[in-house]
Amino acid sequence: MVAPLLASVLTDAGRRRQRYDELRRLVMRLGRQDFARRHPHAAFGPVLVLITSYLEADNIGAVLKQVPETVAGLDVSTLVVVDGGDDGTAAIVAGHGACCAVLPANMGQGVALRVGYELAAAHGARYVVTVDADGQNDPSELPDLLAPVLAGEADLVVGSRRLGVDRTSDRFRRAGVRFFSAVVNLLAGQHLTDTSNGFRAIRIELLQDVVLEQDQYQTAELILSAAARGWRLAERPTVWYPRSSGQSKKGHNLFFGVQYARVVVRTWLRERR
Repeated sequence: MVAPLLASVLTDAGRRRQRYDELRRLVMRLGRQDFARRHPHAAFGPVLVLITSYLEADNIGAVLKQVPETVAGLDVSTLVVVDGGDDGTAAIVAGHGACCAVLPANMGQGVALRVGYELAAAHGARYVVTVDADGQNDPSELPDLLAPVLAGEADLVVGSRRLGVDRTSDRFRRAGVRFFSAVVNLLAGQHLTDTSNGFRAIRIELLQDVVLEQDQYQTAELILSAAARGWRLAERPTVWYPRSSGQSKKGHNLFFGVQYARVVVRTWLRERR
């Protein structure tokens, strides 16, 4: 009795996973189509600032205002991938002259980033800088973050609140940053101090090489996959600000920690295979 029941459960789980994978592919395709409809003649500058946004209409405008027009003499373009929601974010993005792609459903930051990475490669970007939509990153720090990539010294540069300034007050989240950095460094053979920071500068060739599958908490996946493929990683100090307004979409600390650990373990096992 147990074996047939277990087989049935596993079969049902596999079917649910297959249906979800099909849904994800559909949403990503519709996101790319939405971008093509909004920007039929799009051509990005060499540097693309990529922002994913889910219900961040109150914060996204201030972030867009801070994005520089050029970095080291290179033109900067901005793309916001709206990860579902109906709070009017797309209209705010258009009002600031930035490009936009809207996903028809909320699928997670990892999915929205993958759509952005694909659009970056398809429309001429050579370097991608990911910036949070909630005001926790300072886009004026782009030149310093990009410098090692532009100089040919690194392929992926991660901002570090531990080397810089952390103006938030969550002691448990800070402890988690230290703990998971130690774990990821051990598995990846790196010496980074902040492996969960979403403020990153990335060479486009790296993004076309790594394997990205996670729907959420994907910073560790990017680092582990890049390190396993021999890309050069570095970090730069950054200032980490409290959210401008609203609540984090990452969940409470315990949930975030469990999910982040799950991503780390799955990615490490996948890269070993």
